[in-house]
Amino acid sequence: MSSRIVTLNPEAPREDRLREAVSAIETGAVVSLPTETFYGLAVDAFDEDALARVNALKRKPRGSPILLLLADPSQIGQVAGELPPAFGTMAEMFWPGPLTIVVPARPGLPAAICGRGGGVAVRVPGLALPRSLSGALGRPISGVSANLTGFPACRTAYEVSEMFPEGVEMILDGGPSTGGAPSTVLDLTASPPLVLREGAIPIAALRPFLVGVRRSPLY
Repeated sequence: MSSRIVTLNPEAPREDRLREAVSAIETGAVVSLPTETFYGLAVDAFDEDALARVNALKRKPRGSPILLLLADPSQIGQVAGELPPAFGTMAEMFWPGPLTIVVPARPGLPAAICGRGGGVAVRVPGLALPRSLSGALGRPISGVSANLTGFPACRTAYEVSEMFPEGVEMILDGGPSTGGAPSTVLDLTASPPLVLREGAIPIAALRPFLVGVRRSPLY
């Protein structure tokens, strides 16, 4: 079944369009939407079946965790355990924006959103639409890029529909996304903190706030 495309303003989405998307997510559907970098695939962060569908759609390797998008920092308590001391500073300085922060996961979360080390990756995106959607849902949403693993991430609703002719129930068409570098991924569960992926925010911008921060040896 082809995706239903709903046009909206990603900086000021209409309430009725948000309600449509929330209703779809609450039934377990996959919804695609733009972020400040690329289009993503959104489902309820606590719906294990929907999370599994996202991984299957993307053809992701088993055990590859799904990052989450929050409406604002207040949602962190739904998915995180004890927060590292540096979390507050990093969230204040770089959220909303393209910094994904790995923090200890709260017990009982779906395995699909937890890394092998027991962390969960979260961010508050710079674009209003995903923040508004997770806020209207009342829970974090998945924030993985809309693409098959190994393929370029989609920047338009049309590219999403071409990449996924089936499996995505609704595409929120907010026009072309900006593209560019993906979010930077910072692991605060490591000591010293590790940059797992250097993206839109360079590691040099993090160093004034994080003593000893370094790139992961696997990066």
